[in-house]
Amino acid sequence: ELRQRFMAPPVSGLRELRRRRRELRSRMELLIMETQAEMCRALAALDPGASFAVDSWERKEGGGGISCVLQDGEVFEKAGVNVSVVSGLLSEEAARQMRSRGKSLKAKDGKLPFCAMGVSSVIHPKNPHVPTMHFNYRYFEIEEADGTKQWWFGGGTDLTPTYLDEEDAVHFHKTLKEACDKHDLKLYPKYKKWCDDYFYIKHRGERRGIGGIFFDDMDSPSKEEVFQFVKSCAKAVVPCYIPIVKKHCHDSFTPEEKLWQQLRRGRYVEFNLVYDRGTKFGLLTPGSRIESILMSLPLTARWEYMHNPPESSKEAELLEVLRNPKDWVH
Repeated sequence: ELRQRFMAPPVSGLRELRRRRRELRSRMELLIMETQAEMCRALAALDPGASFAVDSWERKEGGGGISCVLQDGEVFEKAGVNVSVVSGLLSEEAARQMRSRGKSLKAKDGKLPFCAMGVSSVIHPKNPHVPTMHFNYRYFEIEEADGTKQWWFGGGTDLTPTYLDEEDAVHFHKTLKEACDKHDLKLYPKYKKWCDDYFYIKHRGERRGIGGIFFDDMDSPSKEEVFQFVKSCAKAVVPCYIPIVKKHCHDSFTPEEKLWQQLRRGRYVEFNLVYDRGTKFGLLTPGSRIESILMSLPLTARWEYMHNPPESSKEAELLEVLRNPKDWVH
């Protein structure tokens, strides 16, 4: 039954997951596998002429992953939903990056054993009236020199439209807020602001999209409570996005609107390659699978010299929101 629910057999193996089914690491791996399968099936139902290539891979340093990628569909130009469960020794560069965020990591003989797992997805639709969506939910564990373990969760879900539809923005943010509010009414406003700040393209002076929620290094109030919060957020990814795709996937569009989509994708690429912490960590981790890390990049994008949309245009309307984030649910 479990095997049929997933896109592929789990990295840790069903027998091992059953053996330690009460451990949080196993429960988190089951959650990311279920989230991957739920999103893949929801996307495939909207693009019946296309199918996901399911690619299981192993990492010689420890662990592996499952990459599910759909390309050149009628609705989706590229949609990827990846799971990774990796372990080994943290690279010096990755440890340096974590210490720069305030992590106190005590290595033994210069070595820091770690375990990291997560589900990550980026969806680039063909129609410029359907927004790009990204989500990622992850768990990290590091064993220090004295045997103690540091752990934390991170993640988020955010929307990157080419054209602004306020009704879509409200639906997206409201769905995420409801997931957060089940646990603490302070979480949504805190993580909404964090998302707006994180997905900021400094050299452009604008956000990548209209945000959502984002958090990292979450290790309180307890491991079980944080896991339940992450589970609520992961269960919200299908309902927050799929209705928007259904609403717009058959909208008509002009060549000029398609061009604007290509230019906005260029901004997406700039953020991911220059600032994104997950991309950086993946590239700094020995044995990482580069194809899976760069799955987030669109098939096509465009950069034009000194492109500025006309004032009072729909393109300029989007830029205004990217430069000055809005509160969509109050």
